[in-house]
Order: sequence, then C-alpha cells, then structure tokens
Amino acid sequence: MSGHSKWATTKRHKAAIDAKRGKIFSLVSKELTIAAREGGGDPEFNPRLRNCILKAKATNMPADNVAKAIKKGTGDIPGTIIEELTYEGYGPGGIGIIVEVTTDNKNRTVSEVRSTFSKHGGNLATSGALAFNFQRKGQFIISKSAATEERIMEIALENGGDEVFGEGDSFEVQAPITAFYAMSQALEQANIPCESAQIAYIPTTNVELDGAMLSKATILLEKLEDLDDVSNVYTNL
Repeated sequence: MSGHSKWATTKRHKAAIDAKRGKIFSLVSKELTIAAREGGGDPEFNPRLRNCILKAKATNMPADNVAKAIKKGTGDIPGTIIEELTYEGYGPGGIGIIVEVTTDNKNRTVSEVRSTFSKHGGNLATSGALAFNFQRKGQFIISKSAATEERIMEIALENGGDEVFGEGDSFEVQAPITAFYAMSQALEQANIPCESAQIAYIPTTNVELDGAMLSKATILLEKLEDLDDVSNVYTNL
C-alpha cells in the first residue's frame, strides 16, 4: 500500500461533513467549462465531461447551472478564461504537497497559495521538484455500500486497474491513466456510482509525522483546501 495516502481518506470524510456548497458548485462549474472547452459539449463523446456531469449530479448542482457551465466551455455563451494550474511545495516535516487549482485570476491564486504555505510552516517549490514523490494515476473512490470488494476487484482486473484498497467505509481503486476511461465506463455500466473519479497524484512513498508536527501539517493542508480556487490537495503525509 505504498501509494495509498491516508490523508486522502481523511480529507474526503471531512469534505463530506463540512464542505461549503458554494465552493463545490464553483469548482464543479469550472471543471465542466474546461472539460467542454477541451472535448466538446456532448458527454457521449467526451468522457471527462461525462464524469464532471456525474460529479455535478452527486452534489445536487442545478441542471441550469450545469448547462450554463458547459455552454461557456463550448463558446455558446461568453465567459471568463479559466485555467487549470498545479503548484508544488513542502510542508512541516518535509512532506510534499501538490495543489491543483482552477482559476480565472492566476496572480490572485498564486499569491493566496504562496501566502498559505508561508503562514503555516511550508514553502512553494519549483515546478517538477516533487515529480519523483508522486505518480499520476486514475483514482476511484467507491462506497462499500455500492458493491462488494470481490465485484470491485473483478471490474478492476478486467479493465486495467492495478490496485484496490479498502479503508473505512470506502474502496479506492487505482489505475494507469490509460485505463481511466475504461474503468469509468465499466463502473458506470455496472451501476456502481463513484464518490470520486479523477486523475490524481498518488504518492510513491509516504512520510509519517506525529505530535505537534502532524498537527501543523494538517492545519496547512486544511487551509490550502479552504482556498476558493483550490480543487485538490495531494500529499505524501
């Protein structure tokens, strides 16, 4: 389980409890716009957009908001330019942190991210500094109430998945990027909903902290996640 980060599980449960709906809608809307801009507005021919629509439904995002976000991406209605950016940094105890953002103001976002790192015992790193600590993989989070472990493993083996973990009340399936859409379609066809389906940064090795250092690291991670433009935070904690 070297690539499995317990923080990812912890933050998912935290998000389910106290995430702000306004931020969720804003982030999902941006993802819909980007997906439509890159692959077109028809989810049948745009797997990323299809996944974004499923995420929007899971958050109870109004259908009108979904349609508007997609039309911004296809250019049918005007909208601001939204960028996807990634920042890398180090936190207390030397943990590696990768922050994904979707933003319409790059200067504002990088200032907020840099300030948050600095205020909580971390610092931004140059692009690529953490490449050896993480690998890009497909990651699917599935409630244990949605399917048995045997069924999940069967689908993973048949569609290119390479690891299945069970922790808490969820399963986590990891797959190479090349198998991401095959896994997405197989789970959809099997009527197994995902709590999350994304291309994630999976740590290759983990760093263990305890006591005051763990507390400081956790606060930094939570503060980063609270920033309006931040869509994902990954760490090898």
